[in-house]
Amino acid sequence: MVLKKGICIFYYVTVVTSALVGLWHFFVPWMFQWYNYLPMQYENLIVGIDYTNYCFSLLLFGLSVMLIILGKKALSLNREVIYFYFFLTIVWIFRACLASFIEPWPLQPIPAAAIGQLIASDSLAIMMLVMSICFICFIRKQKNNMNSGLSTC
Repeated sequence: MVLKKGICIFYYVTVVTSALVGLWHFFVPWMFQWYNYLPMQYENLIVGIDYTNYCFSLLLFGLSVMLIILGKKALSLNREVIYFYFFLTIVWIFRACLASFIEPWPLQPIPAAAIGQLIASDSLAIMMLVMSICFICFIRKQKNNMNSGLSTC
């Protein structure tokens, strides 16, 4: 099954955006001066925050790059690759729910950054959810076409 060009572009927009966020996240502690808000005597806390940020950044960036590399397989409806895309979608939905409902990012010290992160994470989560729904529809359609072909033999 060949997917339409718009769907292909939409897929790559979502995974490239996710990869860019993962790459950007490596530099967030310095960009937003996280350590200025923590007393330096809590070195274990600082190391824990760094480890968490680096691991999250690497996983987000790595999974997104892997999905970019395997894009042709995903778009040819390879289920194993699509399952990785579903997982990345769940990660972004979880991030969007955290930011929107559970624990919104504080507006201080940079309100525009907080609002921008909220809008960006919600937008990417919605786009990835739409793409995931498209994958589900295409897989069902492909399965129905295969079943109908077998019944006519």
